[in-house]
Amino acid sequence: MRPVERALIRRGYDVFNVDYPSRTADIETLAADVARQVRAWRGDGPLHFVTHSLGGILLRVAVDGGHLPLEQIGRVVMLGPPNGGSELADVLPHVPLVGWIYRRFTGPAGLQLGTETGVPRRLQAVSFDLGVIAGSRSYNPLFSAILGDANDGKVRVEQARVEGMRDFLVVPHWHPLLMMAPTVVAQIVHYLEAGTFRREQ
Repeated sequence: MRPVERALIRRGYDVFNVDYPSRTADIETLAADVARQVRAWRGDGPLHFVTHSLGGILLRVAVDGGHLPLEQIGRVVMLGPPNGGSELADVLPHVPLVGWIYRRFTGPAGLQLGTETGVPRRLQAVSFDLGVIAGSRSYNPLFSAILGDANDGKVRVEQARVEGMRDFLVVPHWHPLLMMAPTVVAQIVHYLEAGTFRREQ
């Protein structure tokens, strides 16, 4: 998220780049820890949030669980969020050998991202000002075959959507590099300042 951080600092924002050990705990524990860090940094609000992947789910859990008051949430941009879960979490944990690798590299939280019974499916519709950016380019043919349809190699475009979002944008970028693309960074800034993504005329 460093390119996003640098762009926002240049625009005059105070930025806190939250770090969390994504492979070490379940989603609820990670969400509570992120909320604690945010409150310790600046307990008042409202605050804008920019999240990537699991980070979007952690924010939703933190709000739903009362760890971050809704009135503290300003505008939010989520990059590649598995708001509807990910088919990778449905399939990979049950594949011999691959399942062990998946569990090792995603930790307990990765096992909670299924499309049917995972944490994302149990969350309420968002009630904060949200724009979602989904990627549509993948360099992993195996993962793309599991995901089906347009995807960014980790999340299917349609699974990034969530009820209550204000705007939705699809960009031709890969999941791990969404925050690196200058066009995506520019769209993040535009949404935080205008409440919509910029469309070419």
